[in-house]
Amino acid sequence: MKSNRGFTLIELLIVITIIAALAVTVFAALNPAQRLKDARAARRVTDVETILTAIHETIVDNKGSYPSNLAAAGTVTQLGNGSSGCTLGGSGNCSVTSTVCSEIITGTISAAAYLKSMPIDPLGGTTYTASKSGYTVLRDANGIITVTACGSEATTPESASR
Repeated sequence: MKSNRGFTLIELLIVITIIAALAVTVFAALNPAQRLKDARAARRVTDVETILTAIHETIVDNKGSYPSNLAAAGTVTQLGNGSSGCTLGGSGNCSVTSTVCSEIITGTISAAAYLKSMPIDPLGGTTYTASKSGYTVLRDANGIITVTACGSEATTPESASR
């Protein structure tokens, strides 16, 4: 007697279909696009905190003097990175209407000792480059500094104040 071992074509197709359905379900459940968005948001939060800490430490170490390139109170300032000039203007969720652009890691009093280079928004591309970081800073009349991420993909941009 001859014994045939193996699977029939129908059995193989059923198994492949089940595996494909499971793979699609797992892929949809993981939602890689949302995971990438979350990773970029986490980096923006870290960058905002880093910039805010650098500005705050500069103020403390210089006996209350703000970085020399920081705009006057009440003015939203687009931050550049200090290496290739600072392009004026702003865009994104920050609604920067001022043409003030600042390189806080240069100047007489600067955050250079605490910030090796200016962080650039994780989306990068043509909007945020070496001359526009994708972050803004606002000093209010009470001296409170607020740093905001312009390229935020959330309904409210990532920001921190101190």
